[in-house]
Amino acid sequence: MTLHAWWLFVIAIVLLCGTPGPNMLHVMTRSATFGARRSIAAMAGCLTALILVLAASAAGVSALLAAWPRVFDAVRYAGVAYLVFLGIKAWRGAGSPIDVGADTLPVTISARRLFRGGFVIGISNPKLLLFAAAFLPQFVDRASPQAPQFAILVATFAVVESIWYAIYAAGGRTLARYLTRPALRRAFDRVTGIVFIGFGLALLRVRA
Repeated sequence: MTLHAWWLFVIAIVLLCGTPGPNMLHVMTRSATFGARRSIAAMAGCLTALILVLAASAAGVSALLAAWPRVFDAVRYAGVAYLVFLGIKAWRGAGSPIDVGADTLPVTISARRLFRGGFVIGISNPKLLLFAAAFLPQFVDRASPQAPQFAILVATFAVVESIWYAIYAAGGRTLARYLTRPALRRAFDRVTGIVFIGFGLALLRVRA
């Protein structure tokens, strides 16, 4: 892989990762609710899923899903169901104000649950896996060992994604200060719910 190709890859994924999607929205809402520092578990879940998906794509699993449409559809429908579930859950939020001064996680949710929620959000998006299968190979020099190149690309993707997580988390924490009023919190919950449901419905259009 040439340095020029790597820089093109960096520019492309900076734009790609910065585009609001399920992962970024999830990180932002977790930060708005629990604080940026405490949303690290959700970020870790999303990032773990992303790395696994990219690694699986590099290993050729995406080709398997494309060859077996039923497996692809099962993963896709699971992702749709979870995103819609999150949307309905957000829409039905109580609209209670956020306590921006709290320093501990509520007893009703743990870091493990935050991690698991982020992981499910990331792993249930087959569009990422198919994208990785079509996008990553374009930056790999087939005349050179491919494993190190894929490792560099995946690591680069993970670093850029993490930076955007931090940016969205910071934005969510700032947003939280405006959500101390029940009416604004209710509006935020409903907009979040609509966006998540929209992502889920859009996922139905993805084809292997």
